[in-house]
Amino acid sequence: MAVTQRKGTLVNWDPENPDTWSATLAWKTLAISTYSLTLAFCVWFLVSALAPRLNDVGFDLTKGQLYWLTSMPGLSCGFLRLIYMFMPATIGTRKLVGISSLLYIIPMLGWFFAVQNPDTPYWWLLCLAFLCGIGGGSFSGYMPSTGFFFPKRLSGTALGIQAGIGNLGMSIIQLASPLLMGFGLLGMTWVAPARVEGGDLYIVNPAIFFIPWCLLAAVLAFTQLKDVPVKASVREQLDIFSNPDTWLMTLMYVMTFGTFSGFAAQFGLMINNNFGESSPLKLAVAGASYAFLAPLIGSLVRVAWGPLCDKYTGGLWTFVSGVGQAVCFAIAGYFTLAPEGMGAFWGFLVAMLAMFFFTGLGNAGTFKQMPMIMPKRQAGGAIGFTAAVASFGPFFVGIALSSMSATAWLWCCAAFCVVGSCVCWFCYARPGAPARG
Repeated sequence: MAVTQRKGTLVNWDPENPDTWSATLAWKTLAISTYSLTLAFCVWFLVSALAPRLNDVGFDLTKGQLYWLTSMPGLSCGFLRLIYMFMPATIGTRKLVGISSLLYIIPMLGWFFAVQNPDTPYWWLLCLAFLCGIGGGSFSGYMPSTGFFFPKRLSGTALGIQAGIGNLGMSIIQLASPLLMGFGLLGMTWVAPARVEGGDLYIVNPAIFFIPWCLLAAVLAFTQLKDVPVKASVREQLDIFSNPDTWLMTLMYVMTFGTFSGFAAQFGLMINNNFGESSPLKLAVAGASYAFLAPLIGSLVRVAWGPLCDKYTGGLWTFVSGVGQAVCFAIAGYFTLAPEGMGAFWGFLVAMLAMFFFTGLGNAGTFKQMPMIMPKRQAGGAIGFTAAVASFGPFFVGIALSSMSATAWLWCCAAFCVVGSCVCWFCYARPGAPARG
């Protein structure tokens, strides 16, 4: 019996049954929601792209204030994900993606106007940074929603594609921002550029450039997406917390995505404050020139490893990820201990980029594990919850770096990854583990 629909809802949808599953519809849903999610991550990391240049255009913010500013989207994202995790089974995919795409416009408009005036109060910048969390928050709704459209045999590939390409938004905004700031956008010549060393700086451009694309995402969602017959109240969805795998997988995802998002958001500032012209070394390196590499590497690896997780189990790659991260964090910490010259910078950079590579393995692995070791609806809720907790990464990494040395924090992260790797090996990766997936 072919799949049918009633008022935009797929009545007899069952991805595990070839007769009631449409690959065309599933992949179309993945494409549209992933496009919207990519824009969402651009919004989430907008502040990290703007913050390194705020003082160049007349703001007077301390290092601590800048760390706090780039931390706020992570704080709000975590709370918003706790809300978004319940939405796929309550409002459906079409409204979820469509309404979210429109909400992304609000913080972008706010930053567009705020950066034009260096006298904008710091508390208002914090509020606008907090609003950017809506971009990262929607992830906990999009991923479970996508999981409803694919059979388990394709879950690793589908979720890896969506999360990986979506995460590229973090790299896109950091890579595109320096380019967009270099010229006036068509029809916006009335916005005066800031005069800085080396030429004019149009810092407003990254905030306004993506708005038309968000409008397009909303139109596509409302006209092309469908809902699946997976409905549950918030009360019913709370049963995920009685499953111990929810808590263990939360630890795994904090180890992989928490570190990925946290250090990706702060990477540019870490380089500036430990090696750049504002550091004791005063090297001629700029964090903005390297910041985009962090999310780019982690995101591409996450996409590439989805099929490998389908083939070799996600738990194995999550374990490899944890071990690799621990080693890389320890090495990066060594190069920040007493840095001398460019050699220390290059050592730190290579170690951190390798760390981002390993986070990609783990992010792909964890999202393969959850649909395999948990019931389908519980897996959706668990994905949302684990993603919510891990999304506090930018907040906690920013706060940690503002209160302790980079060396101490990097070595703390190395120790945490050792613990996470041991848990993963015993529970999910070793032969005969309680839940291999």
